[in-house]
Amino acid sequence: MEQIQMESFVFLVQCPDQKGLVSQISTFFYQRGFNILSCQEHVDMTQNQYFMRIELDMRDLITSRKELEKAFQVFAEPLKLNWSVFYSNPRARVALLVTKAPHCLYDILVRQEQNELNCEIPLIISNHPTLESIADKFRVPFYCLPIKNRDDRQQQEQDIIQLLEQNHIDLIVLARYMQILSRNFTETYFGKVINIHHAFLPAFKGANPYKSAYERGVKMIGATAHYATAELDAGPIIEQDVQRVTHKNIPQELSQMGADIERIVLARAVKAHLEHRIIINGNRTVIFK
Repeated sequence: MEQIQMESFVFLVQCPDQKGLVSQISTFFYQRGFNILSCQEHVDMTQNQYFMRIELDMRDLITSRKELEKAFQVFAEPLKLNWSVFYSNPRARVALLVTKAPHCLYDILVRQEQNELNCEIPLIISNHPTLESIADKFRVPFYCLPIKNRDDRQQQEQDIIQLLEQNHIDLIVLARYMQILSRNFTETYFGKVINIHHAFLPAFKGANPYKSAYERGVKMIGATAHYATAELDAGPIIEQDVQRVTHKNIPQELSQMGADIERIVLARAVKAHLEHRIIINGNRTVIFK
């Protein structure tokens, strides 16, 4: 059965902590006849920062969206609120970037098809043709933009940007996309690119990290989903998970277990972003449940 979703909109607020914020913000919406569906808040005592996520019923919106946003901006200025607003309609448009590993791609496509992820997926972009058959199964346009040498990298990235702009993409998911993005790309789309990678302690790089992990006798494997930044694998963390392993697990088993964790962690991160439950605070994130 298709899940019925109420149309709503979400305000995310960040500002210096001060008395009366909850009362003043909720009163702003109460005076305009809005029903508050949920309200969550967090105070970072170390930075004296206040964070809020407030979700409201779209049916109570009797003005235009621009008029509401203009009124809220006037209200927000004296309180020094840094805010953003997101509407459930239209749905976010998500681009998936992949290389050869299929597990994260399959998982995101299935979850979207089953309405677990409230988004549209208008295209899949890859630097290899390997996963085109998966795109065909889900009837999603597939674009193969290969990189044959270093000279191709910049042009290939420009071609990706052109596709993203043409398709009005809101979120880019690196579903095991094995290419390093340029500083220009990550800064242009900051907060809109989610990456997934294995999170071993110690961390293993290279083409076969699970073999390296096996050789070092690791006792725990995991995965981390984070926003991509110019510094590789160092952006604000959204979601992590781990699983304990033993000396009995061979590299193939570690790889399969790692793939399962990567699927779950990436899906959680994408879902949190699509539901506007994340506020980026420097190189950290506040994630509302």
